[in-house]
Amino acid sequence: MTLAVRYTSARTLDTAPAAGSEPGPGEVELAPAYVGICGTDLHIFHGDMDARVATPAVLGHEMAGRIVRVGPGVEGWRPGDAVTVMPLRWDDTCPACRAGHQHICQHLDFIGIDSPGAMQQRWTVPASTLVRLPATLPLDRAALVEPTAVAVHDVGRAAVKDGEKVVVVGGGPVGILIALVARAAGAEVRVVELNAHRRLLAEELGLSTWDPAAADITELVQQWTGEAGADVAFEVSGAAGGVDTAVDALGVRGRLCLVAIHPRPREINLHRFFWRELTLVGARLYDRGDFERAVALVADGTIPAQRLITKIVPMTEAPAAFEALESGGDVMKILVDCTDDTQGAAV
Repeated sequence: MTLAVRYTSARTLDTAPAAGSEPGPGEVELAPAYVGICGTDLHIFHGDMDARVATPAVLGHEMAGRIVRVGPGVEGWRPGDAVTVMPLRWDDTCPACRAGHQHICQHLDFIGIDSPGAMQQRWTVPASTLVRLPATLPLDRAALVEPTAVAVHDVGRAAVKDGEKVVVVGGGPVGILIALVARAAGAEVRVVELNAHRRLLAEELGLSTWDPAAADITELVQQWTGEAGADVAFEVSGAAGGVDTAVDALGVRGRLCLVAIHPRPREINLHRFFWRELTLVGARLYDRGDFERAVALVADGTIPAQRLITKIVPMTEAPAAFEALESGGDVMKILVDCTDDTQGAAV
């Protein structure tokens, strides 16, 4: 019997025994080492996704660990291999899949939301979801590959180019990762963030920041761009004001990439879209190429993952970690330690 962190009802988590499952054909059993808590997990914790999540639900999809057992027919993998998981299972038959967009399958199983996730000591997944990690990459840092893949996909969807001016509205974990990936693509980046701790961390990583409570962001953009406006804006805040800031930052034919999950419809200045011929691009999830690029960025230090990890907590402290992230403050990324040495996992 292994342990799992489970969501049972709004604002209620427990750590309870979970029955492991023998890996079947094409499956592998993993020993998750570290699992990150993300914004989607917080939406579940708040009860906002109860219509989608079957309780009790094992959460978690940002992970790194090692293979424990391989099922029949699995080739190229063996116990002890260090891996992360691209937590998507698609049907390959819907119109989106047939068009080559499997990552946004119309019947997508997002593992960790629609089916049991990684916040447990043993986890059985399809071998097709595995992404290999370099042996030299520490597993705690590797737990940030999944959110980095989100950032890689976002920057790709916005088609960020060398020399462009980019505004990132929202300096949480994904916002910082987008800024770092955009910078690696050659862009000049400004991060708009209210939280002083997050601004300080961004600046320590060499990013320039603006505080929207202290200055008019539109005016700062005009000064920075010689009144041309930004080429790209990423809306990562999830707030109505963030949408306005991102739209107002853009110059002629600028691109707005919508990253944040907005739980309700937002008003948007469509006249500005008309007047400046702006483009709105949605960005959701990632594909395997994004994941492989993310592994490389974390492994070579382009993404300083260790600087983004605020703390690592044991499974029994997961509920308190969710509450800490909910409150904001001086917290960026919290990992849950799921290692279980008593069962001989090589983690």
